[in-house]
Amino acid sequence: MSDSSPSPAYAARAPKHPPKTFFERLSALIHREPEDREDLKAVLEAAYGRDLLDAEALSMIEGVLAVSELAAGDIMIPRSRMDMLEVSEPIEALLPGVIETAHSRFPVYEESRDNVIGILLAKDLLRCVVDRHLELRTLLRPAVFIPESKKLNVLLREFRSNRNHIAIVVDEHGGTAGLITIEDVLEQIVGEIEDEYDDIDVEQSILPDGKNRWRVMATTSIRRFNETFGSSLDDDEYDTVGGWMAGNLGRIPRRGDHIERDNLKLDVIRADARRALWLRVARLPNDGSESTPIDER
Repeated sequence: MSDSSPSPAYAARAPKHPPKTFFERLSALIHREPEDREDLKAVLEAAYGRDLLDAEALSMIEGVLAVSELAAGDIMIPRSRMDMLEVSEPIEALLPGVIETAHSRFPVYEESRDNVIGILLAKDLLRCVVDRHLELRTLLRPAVFIPESKKLNVLLREFRSNRNHIAIVVDEHGGTAGLITIEDVLEQIVGEIEDEYDDIDVEQSILPDGKNRWRVMATTSIRRFNETFGSSLDDDEYDTVGGWMAGNLGRIPRRGDHIERDNLKLDVIRADARRALWLRVARLPNDGSESTPIDER
């Protein structure tokens, strides 16, 4: 009677099951296919809870999902904060402003800020070193115009395919509404990209962003925030607005979180795996309702 069990030699040659990949482990958490984005986010949260994802990876994946939902108008630099150059100005007169702002690209307009005629790359100004008679118009590159409703995932694909890094956002009447760069889009995924020119003066940490709306750095002190908005955020335990939000939420704030307090709505619009970076603050109608922290995931 033959023994049907595999011989030791065969058993030694039998292939071992490879370790499960991350995606196989992730799929093991799913009892059914996600039906919408909220289901998918719940799966990702479960993966994070079981240490299949770290906080930074989770933040980036959520950023990728957010990019497909956000439009250019949601994150653009508004017209009031755009550093622009007038084409008729002599280059010598423009150089101090170019050096002070330290941007790599500048929209250039003619007569009206609504009439953007091109983009100046700061590096092209080096040509003036050898030719003092150059006119600004000869250095301009074509400007790309997009509507406020342009989805960020589509815009990112166009930035990559066209090798373009900046676009002028126009409103429904064709006027200049703001600008957006490839860095602005990427920061929605990877968080704030800091460089040597990103040191913002404390006086510029609260910036107007429309009627009854402001952009606020999360590192703004609670004292200055209260003085500016007439609010009464508690500064006994926390020094910054971002720290105060983290304390109220009980965790590191994420993009999309918001809290309503003192007739103000504080939205987290930029964050990384360690902290909130930028908030949007909007003044709410005074209806006397009690404010509570809200966690949107």
